[in-house]
Amino acid sequence: MAEEQANGNGAANSILNGAAEKAVPPCLMTIFGASGDLTKRLLLPSIYNLAAIHDLPDAFRLLGFAMEEWTDEFFRDYVGQQLKQFWGADADASVIDWLQKRTFYQKGNFGEDAAFDGLKARIEALEKEQEGEGNRLFYLAVAPSFIAPIAAQLSRTTIICEDGSCWRRLIIEKPFGHDLESAIALNHDLQSSLKENQIYRIDHFAGKDAVQDLAVFRFSNTIIEPLWNRGLIDNVQITAAEVVGVEGRAGYYEKSGATRDMVPNHMCELLSLVAMEPPVSFTAEHMRDKQVDLLASARKIKVSEVDKYAVRGQYGAGSINGQSVAGYRQDKGVDPNSNTETYMAMRVDIDNWRWSGVPFYLRTGKRLARQQTEIRVIFRQPPARLFPNRKESNRAPNTLLFNLQPTQEIRLSFGAKAPGMTTLVDHESMDFKFPAGQFGDHGKGYERLLHDCMIGNTILFQRAEFVEQGWSLVEPLLEAWENAPAADPFPNYAAGSAGPKAADDLLAREGHAWQGLADEADD
Repeated sequence: MAEEQANGNGAANSILNGAAEKAVPPCLMTIFGASGDLTKRLLLPSIYNLAAIHDLPDAFRLLGFAMEEWTDEFFRDYVGQQLKQFWGADADASVIDWLQKRTFYQKGNFGEDAAFDGLKARIEALEKEQEGEGNRLFYLAVAPSFIAPIAAQLSRTTIICEDGSCWRRLIIEKPFGHDLESAIALNHDLQSSLKENQIYRIDHFAGKDAVQDLAVFRFSNTIIEPLWNRGLIDNVQITAAEVVGVEGRAGYYEKSGATRDMVPNHMCELLSLVAMEPPVSFTAEHMRDKQVDLLASARKIKVSEVDKYAVRGQYGAGSINGQSVAGYRQDKGVDPNSNTETYMAMRVDIDNWRWSGVPFYLRTGKRLARQQTEIRVIFRQPPARLFPNRKESNRAPNTLLFNLQPTQEIRLSFGAKAPGMTTLVDHESMDFKFPAGQFGDHGKGYERLLHDCMIGNTILFQRAEFVEQGWSLVEPLLEAWENAPAADPFPNYAAGSAGPKAADDLLAREGHAWQGLADEADD
């Protein structure tokens, strides 16, 4: 049992990770943007967690690369301080000390040849000093505009070129491009410098056990897969709701909006996992092939028909958890007449034999009623109602709920006889809550992804074709919304609500209604 826990959370991780027992080899991890927010909040705590469970080898080395005039000693102190703040004050001092002894720093400007020549010399010196094997992992925790230039510099200096038995890998954070054209160009630039199997496009959603379990739940249970088709499923709803606003990122968000920020990556990842066809095997190649196939089968919306299939919104002033919050346009750095959507909803139709006629509804937004990422599979109603309901809410259909955050659980709702002398139907449910796992409340969702990159398992990372298919799905929306004013005056939903009325109308036209976000009975 202890060995199983050390390798993840049981069978789900073992199945999805084809090399679950494979040890992380000696390697040097370079973080570009080592002084940034992503590094201190997520990467450093995740690296600490891997070190704490003895997943990292003694020959592991961490090299920070940024523009600050720091020294090795200063960066080591910085690592310790950030871990105590973003992991927790009770972080194990011996683990921090272990990591600090293996931590180094290199100053450099992302746009200068000399900086990368110096980086090459530093990496080679560290490998020689530590007698490392030459395995190198480069993590781009940087703005999207730096991705292609950094990859080109790594190629120019040859420090990312694979040599003999040593591997060299590049992890890229989303967004992967700004639209379909830029995504294609970015993939072309990356593939002109690197081989596709060296590129790891990361989506932290994929690091969650509940997300990984979507495929396990479907394809390891004979009672589920026969139900997974147009004959029994009425509609599927995928929600990624946030209570936070733009959190000081107006410069990024004004250019992005909810659609670019969430749909081509996070939402398409969830859509592909819940709707894909069974793969031949749970290898990276077969799994990712099926995910790409699913997105390719999604019907492309005509630009002229976007208003029939999609809705955009922007939050105004409102109240969240009893606290008054300002509207999006009042945030620092936001255009007072901004047309940027902070909410979007769309209907996706999958044109294949399994899903023809079943609408998939996607919605995501900021400053909504509560933090919730979930998938709801809503089954068809029985052809005849034989029993009266104890209350009107009991007329709800059977629903299979995958809760991804803030809690991770699977819940199946069903009708059952209410206690008493008469035969009345109550709406009940069976729940499975995912255990906290080996990292408890300190898990960041990046641990599994970093581990898999180090051992060369690409199953949870997005391939170039997946990225391009994701952008293809939203390209008509972006084109239609780019310069046209919103049909409804912005803002069109209050902070703390479930979103704009137009999103309810989108489903009501087909006789459907959103579930979960504003339904207190689901708590």
